[in-house]
Amino acid sequence: MSKIVFFSIPAHGHTNPTLPVVSELVSRGHEVWYYSFIDFKEKIEGVGAKFIPCDEFLPQISQQELNSKVGKDFAALIEMIVDTTIALDKKVCTELREFHPDCIVSDSLCFWGELFAKKLGIPYICSTTTFAFNQYTAKLMKRSIKEMFGMITGMRRINKKMQLLRFHGYEVDSFISIIQNDNETDTIVYTSKEFQPMAETFSNRYAFVGPSIRQSPQVLDERKSRKFIYISLGTVLNQYKDFYQNCIKAFADSSYDIMMSVGEKTEIASLGRIPDNFTVKNYVDQIAILQKADVFITHCGMNSVNESLYYGVPMVLFPLHSEERVVADRVAELGAGIKLKGNRQKYLAKAVSDVLADRIFQKNVQKISENFRNAGGAVESANVILAKIDKKS
Repeated sequence: MSKIVFFSIPAHGHTNPTLPVVSELVSRGHEVWYYSFIDFKEKIEGVGAKFIPCDEFLPQISQQELNSKVGKDFAALIEMIVDTTIALDKKVCTELREFHPDCIVSDSLCFWGELFAKKLGIPYICSTTTFAFNQYTAKLMKRSIKEMFGMITGMRRINKKMQLLRFHGYEVDSFISIIQNDNETDTIVYTSKEFQPMAETFSNRYAFVGPSIRQSPQVLDERKSRKFIYISLGTVLNQYKDFYQNCIKAFADSSYDIMMSVGEKTEIASLGRIPDNFTVKNYVDQIAILQKADVFITHCGMNSVNESLYYGVPMVLFPLHSEERVVADRVAELGAGIKLKGNRQKYLAKAVSDVLADRIFQKNVQKISENFRNAGGAVESANVILAKIDKKS
């Protein structure tokens, strides 16, 4: 039996893909510890791992503020990562010295997991739930003026945090080393090599395992006569009342059945009259819905796109920040969806109509779906981790 430790930041998109991997490892008889945050306790314990809370070591900000930094405020994200690393140092290093893990698997943005592995001499694997980014793929980000300004004005704060890490004995070159994947590091990427942009620029230390997707126990009723459209902006940056209202205007009393998920912070009553062909909820089982949907209108978060492609659903793409724009561009480039020109009702209606009318979208999505399913997913991820441990032995 091997001992494996997982680390992740407090974000659903960075935690959820690792859970089927943990389940697979536990089912094979291995012991797994997972350093995470209270919002994920039930999920982590549900797949058989030991949950270890890190909440008290986070900066004193709300969960919503913290989640938003993953998507937009890069300097604040780096600050959070560094402060959490230093706060956790004594606790985690003491516990891991006693536990003697065979391997640490840490999210690509969970800098403290990698730092602890290096400090304690424990074999390390990077877990990348987005596209893998290096000096070549980083050029695809095409940040907005607002994001670029935020990066520039935040550099002084970032550099101060890098100095603080060095003061505490951590060897770091620059903040780039936090976000850029390293060709010498064993890395699991939760997409296929075919979907990854510029895959040829990454070494054979990268395992493109495809999406790691939990199985949903729910099965929706079959819809034979009417097309079924699913709308969601994800779990983090989803408070876009105007967007939801434009969707209602675009598809009210249309020939489509609409399922719209608006997030826990959006009051459904504030959206006005809900047409009879709409079902609007704060939360839904996305995987269950995607197994029946004909089109997915999405913010282009990596997990949402992976799930949509896995289940063969073409998309209407509405990215909200630079990382999501890279994902949207890749989907559009492979002919699996259409990028919106804007969120006005005429653009929404036309995009959905065009996706449904042209069978090439369905054909392209099915090709990617087959590719994803053949990549290995959680089973292959577990194989990579155990191979790393066997190599050490």
